[in-house]
Amino acid sequence: MSTSSAEAGAGTPIHVVLVKSGRTKLRYPASVVSDDGARLVVRAPWAAESPRDFGFVRFEPGDVFTEHYWRDRWYAVKEVRGADSALKGWYCDITRPAVVRDGELIAEDLDLDLWVSADGAAVLRLDEDEFAESGLAERDPAAAAHAVAALDELELLAKLGQFTALID
Repeated sequence: MSTSSAEAGAGTPIHVVLVKSGRTKLRYPASVVSDDGARLVVRAPWAAESPRDFGFVRFEPGDVFTEHYWRDRWYAVKEVRGADSALKGWYCDITRPAVVRDGELIAEDLDLDLWVSADGAAVLRLDEDEFAESGLAERDPAAAAHAVAALDELELLAKLGQFTALID
């Protein structure tokens, strides 16, 4: 596979590939919104056929995700809007820096997540138990440290009301 460092043009189709524990967890089509060489923004509809209720938010068919991936940061920020265009909030995946190659945007999920509600009132750290059980801290201590630092950074930005500056 060739690795492309070229920027992807707006409107270019791309497949988002979310990898977890070395296996493809989810693969779905998206369209490039923008790419400045460091941050690639794509837009995609909710990838599942049925709704998923997390308790604090419900993702469902008709929702649109505008997803921000960085080639040099350890997270991805996904703005979630309902079919009516109302902002639901932001779901943040802690990942290794994204890789773009052969028409795919590849992000490796490191188990930690953060939810920020549309009004910023709810800032929830998620899946810390899964992260602890993953064994990443033992297998790759440097990656685990990057993951925890990324989660801490996103949480702090959200609590300080500076979160949206990341994606403006």
